[in-house]
Amino acid sequence: MNTRINSILDSKWWQEIAIFGFMLTIHLLKNDWIEYASGESVLAALSYFGMLYVHAQINRFFLLPILLKQHKPLAYIGFSLALIGVFTIVIYEVAENFLPRLDNYPCYQRGFIYQMASLSGTLILYLGPTVMLKLYREQKRQQDAELLFNQMQLKALRSQLNPHFLFNTFNTLYGISLQYPERTSDLIMKMSQLLRYQIESDQRQYVTLEEEIEFVSSYIELERERLGYRCNIQFDYRTDSENGYKISPMLLINFIENAFKHGTGTIGSCFVNLSVTVKEGLMDFRLENSIPEKKSTVVSTKIGIKNTTERLKLLYHDKHDLTIEEPGDKFVVSLKLRLKKIASCLPSDCV
Repeated sequence: MNTRINSILDSKWWQEIAIFGFMLTIHLLKNDWIEYASGESVLAALSYFGMLYVHAQINRFFLLPILLKQHKPLAYIGFSLALIGVFTIVIYEVAENFLPRLDNYPCYQRGFIYQMASLSGTLILYLGPTVMLKLYREQKRQQDAELLFNQMQLKALRSQLNPHFLFNTFNTLYGISLQYPERTSDLIMKMSQLLRYQIESDQRQYVTLEEEIEFVSSYIELERERLGYRCNIQFDYRTDSENGYKISPMLLINFIENAFKHGTGTIGSCFVNLSVTVKEGLMDFRLENSIPEKKSTVVSTKIGIKNTTERLKLLYHDKHDLTIEEPGDKFVVSLKLRLKKIASCLPSDCV
């Protein structure tokens, strides 16, 4: 029983149906439509209710999100009153010219004041439960995000290093040291910076996008050293606001690790192309890597991609769009992510 109730509370469609049914029931009982025992009267009742419902929906989807989210309550009240006036005239004209005239003057044939009151009452009756349920969903989503963050912190305490990332970076370092031993000391320094970022970011819920991109760039440079000339690696980053956005740490690296792990396991030529573009808060992340015809067998548990997908669902919910495709001879990851803006976000502030 509790599970069913929770599923209804979490589902937007069930919520809409429940609110619609509640409003229709109140409307039919309030105006005693049961007295008009004919199909014509029922159709008239539903037509009148439909106009009230359309008015409430226009207010909800157009006036409410545009004006209130821009912190313009007086403008919202003014436009709401104007919309009520317009619908009062519409109901009056429809009642006079299209709806049937019934005995005892049904509600749609009453005066302007009554119609304005009905429109106002229906709007309040509709927006009240709608806003409450929206607040419930947002609070639940926030609780889920906080729970995820607590779980991440617990995992960080149990294991300060991500074994998956640690294994890959050490494997990269080992490969470079065999071919270019003179570079080993510099690469160890780069690797230590990567690991330091990972440890420090585990204690923070968000980091600046620039910090995350710098981490990604350092990892790509490490792979560039390992692969040398045989792999064409392209990385392009553009943003319309430096230090203007924040992102959950270590969110992008699993896709990039996967591209190098599976797209470069060949002695032949290969490529990894990454572009990250941010415009008006929308991040467009696109990663392409070659699929070698002949490559060595790579053991993959796909845990990294799975965990990243779960993090996206919980932290960004409906603010992201992830597609993973394999068109022809390449592997493509496309992620569109609505980032959170920050007025000022120094590394110590993004917590």
